[in-house]
Amino acid sequence: MYCGTARVEWKFRPESGTLAMCSPEEAALLRLEEVFSATLARINSLVLQPLLEAAPEASDPWVRECLQLLQQLHRSSQQLWDVTEESLHSLRERLRHPEAVGLESLLLLQSADRVLQVHLEYIESYTCCVAVQAFQKAAKRRSEYWRGQRKVLRQVLLGVSSEGSVGTALLQALRQPLSHHVQQYVLLLLSLGDTIGECHPTRELVIHAAGLFGDLQSFMRQELDQAMATQALWPTLSSRLRDVLCTPARRLLQDSQDVPVTVTPLRAERVLLFDDALVLLQGHNIHTFDLKLVWVEPGQDRCTFHLLTPEEEFSFCSKDPQGLVVWQWKVTQAVCQALRGKKDFPVLGAGLEPSEPPTCRCGAYTFRAEGRFCQATYEGEWYWGRPHGKGTLKWPDGRNHVGDFCQGLEHGFGIRLVPQASEDKFDCYKCHWWEGSMCGYGICEYSTSEVYKGYFQEGLRHGFGVLESAPQAPRPLRYTGHWERGQRSGYGVEEDSNRGERYIGMWQTDQRHGPGVMVTQAGVCYQGTFQADKMVGKVTFPNGFTLEGSFGSVSGRGLHTQGVLDTAALPPDPSSTCKRQLGQGVFPVESRWQGVYGPFRDFVRAGCPGDLREALLGFHVQSSRELRKSQEYLCCERTCPEDQVGRMEDILEELVQHREPKALQQCLRKALSNSLHPLGKLLRMLMLTFQATYAGIGANKHLQGLAQEEVKQHAQELWAAYRGLMQVALQRKGQAPEEDEDAETRDLRVHGLVLPLVLPSFYSELFTLYLLLHEREDSLYSQGIVHLSLFPDARLLEFLDVQKHLWPLKDLTLTTNQRYSLVRDKCFLSATECLQKMITTVDPREKLEVLERTYGEIEATVSRVLGREHKLPMDDLLPLLIYVVSRAQIQHLGAEIHLIRDMMDPLHTGGLYDFLLTALESCYEHIQKEDMRLHRLPSRWSSREPW
Repeated sequence: MYCGTARVEWKFRPESGTLAMCSPEEAALLRLEEVFSATLARINSLVLQPLLEAAPEASDPWVRECLQLLQQLHRSSQQLWDVTEESLHSLRERLRHPEAVGLESLLLLQSADRVLQVHLEYIESYTCCVAVQAFQKAAKRRSEYWRGQRKVLRQVLLGVSSEGSVGTALLQALRQPLSHHVQQYVLLLLSLGDTIGECHPTRELVIHAAGLFGDLQSFMRQELDQAMATQALWPTLSSRLRDVLCTPARRLLQDSQDVPVTVTPLRAERVLLFDDALVLLQGHNIHTFDLKLVWVEPGQDRCTFHLLTPEEEFSFCSKDPQGLVVWQWKVTQAVCQALRGKKDFPVLGAGLEPSEPPTCRCGAYTFRAEGRFCQATYEGEWYWGRPHGKGTLKWPDGRNHVGDFCQGLEHGFGIRLVPQASEDKFDCYKCHWWEGSMCGYGICEYSTSEVYKGYFQEGLRHGFGVLESAPQAPRPLRYTGHWERGQRSGYGVEEDSNRGERYIGMWQTDQRHGPGVMVTQAGVCYQGTFQADKMVGKVTFPNGFTLEGSFGSVSGRGLHTQGVLDTAALPPDPSSTCKRQLGQGVFPVESRWQGVYGPFRDFVRAGCPGDLREALLGFHVQSSRELRKSQEYLCCERTCPEDQVGRMEDILEELVQHREPKALQQCLRKALSNSLHPLGKLLRMLMLTFQATYAGIGANKHLQGLAQEEVKQHAQELWAAYRGLMQVALQRKGQAPEEDEDAETRDLRVHGLVLPLVLPSFYSELFTLYLLLHEREDSLYSQGIVHLSLFPDARLLEFLDVQKHLWPLKDLTLTTNQRYSLVRDKCFLSATECLQKMITTVDPREKLEVLERTYGEIEATVSRVLGREHKLPMDDLLPLLIYVVSRAQIQHLGAEIHLIRDMMDPLHTGGLYDFLLTALESCYEHIQKEDMRLHRLPSRWSSREPW
């Protein structure tokens, strides 16, 4: 061994292998590696091979385990020998060719971390054998052989006594060479470092390697001490406790018999701190706590500290403050080590990792205490002993829950599978949770093939929701409406596909109860009062008969009743019943869909908190396929930002930045078209209720009034929602809130700004109801249009009594063979084409603008004919407008006119638009008249005669 700093030059002779131009430290390293390699080979042949051969038959589990440990030690020893041989090779190359091979090529410097790892694996294998007395157990059956090997072992090792036990001799034989080898590594590397200049590029490599193996020395001593302490522990325990606690990898860190401590309230007789668990012994009971899920909290005084686990909370007390400090420090460091998942290197509690364990961590635990989580295994994130963050719960009965947790309870979005009695059948809940119960928006798919989409409270359907059965179900049903504590209550719509019926009305405790309207697929519509799912009241038939009593329907048997039939009454007047509307006075429009409006109002009233946004507004998935996949994989890829608070801030900021009329219109248009925006989500839910009520079976003319007032109400509620969001946005920016609107200003905003934006979402169903309601008049109008289309222009103008000086025939360019009487669809063509654009938009205001431009085109044509500007009086305007309407041939004009009238901005009442719409309505009524439809061309208007 060379410890000096002087450099000695050696001469190299190829024939003899002498060294030259290398430091004595490198030569010493070469000799050290040669000796260690030879020692490892001899230990393998003298100790490890005989130990494996001496191992008894592996019938006993403990014996099998000892044999496996010895085999692992043998593999580790072989790896150690291999890396030593590699080191030898690199040293020899360096010493033979010092000028060509640099110092950095040495394996000890180039791959110091790999060499260190091989040493660590050997130490781990060796200490595992020590902890469970594997050497003694394996050699027990050949004790005579080992006593005869003492002399050989003494030749290999120093200090092997002829009087000691065989086990002690084997321990020394497998430990002493390695300890000596590592010690010499450190000394030689430090000495080598002293011979290298400060700026030499290999100096850092040498210092790094010396530091690693210096740490290895400390680590090896600690590991050996812990292994010996663990080995000494097992004989002090009963065989039952030993069988439960003893594992090769487990190490004892502290024993209350060495440093006394008291645990309350458990009153443990003995406390054992292992590197993976804290064990409290209480009689025959063993309380084991996984260190990954142990939180250490310092006490208020120096005599106490507290431990928190998933189901237990207890305190460590001691009369000796110093002893308590030892326990607290060791428990804290053991928790840190367990969380890192590997042995601390270089020593326990040292290194770059923080010495304080994190309060937030991940782990798995099976609950034992009675309660909802009994026997369930939770795996995921924890905070101070409670599930907190993302995690998974699995019960023995097959239930699974994946989602967010807070302070030990399901809180936030989660998916739960609940198996049913039938094989491979389960209920799947994709829902928001609040303190352990479903609360907020959710989608639940049941084993019965029913699907519920809506709101929950305390684990029950509550608020607005849609329950729909599968189309192939024996009785396919769909309910859209309000729920209370799991039962249908309040206003709702149910459709029974088998019966071809739709019920619109009030519910109570899962039954139709209160005023309601029944619509059938055959077009029958009746209104009455329901009690316990049966209608009671009076029905009037077209022939005047009345039936008073209770009514009900049974699947496959039609309508059945019990009551009194009166055949004495006269038939009702058709003119008084054809436009009868149902439900308007019975279901106040502002109270029908409170379950939809309510969550949005509450959300705005609460200040639009980001953590409640998804729970109240619902989560969004890209497709139904993604939603179905969530059942199999217990995950749901929702389209929502990770930072929902930030997203909500962006939405509110955009509202503040777009308050001017034009900018506001664009901002609202963008918001309403976005399903992730609160306003867009609200609009889509209202569309859902509208379609559920008025599409399909609900397309009944007697529901038109009910529908049109709903659309207006929805526009009003959306404007109120916008105003609420704006107030929150201004409040967050510290600005003064907007002043309250009066009713007139609000109505102008709703009709002028919001209604045109939302009407397209309801237009299809709404216009269908207008078509049905005005079907008879539109049919008469269509007959009149067909008849008038037979007239040439000139004859139609004459038939309509349009004054001849207003006829624009002189504007037409005719060939010599044409007759004025044959001109068709050329007069007032610009006005006709303009009026036809009315059907290209759904906005009542734009339709009125089209009508105004049409009027302008008529006046412009007349002014051109007269050669001067001319304002048409009503007597002249009406026949000209009838002419243009007949040529435009707009289908269902009656439905168009009445929809415009109902949805028109109140600002236009009594103004020009109102006048023009009244004129158009008058034209529509004239064209329906019988004399207009039955008029025949006079014989003197023969097409062969000139006009």
